[in-house]
Amino acid sequence: MRNGTSSAAVDWDESPEGHHLRYGADGQLVGITIVNARWLLEQDGTITVTLPQIKVEAGDLEGVLTPA
Repeated sequence: MRNGTSSAAVDWDESPEGHHLRYGADGQLVGITIVNARWLLEQDGTITVTLPQIKVEAGDLEGVLTPA
């Protein structure tokens, strides 16, 4: 995943879990919006985002996630 801004997004998709995925003009992922993060953490203790061909766990994103 590379750094980008959501304003660079030209295409959008949804993960199987219902999270919002944003892609840049070059097709690279530029943003993820986690839907119902607090509820998911309270219910499951984890947040999973399945991307096309890869699966990312919240623990893998510690350095890029910011608390709401």
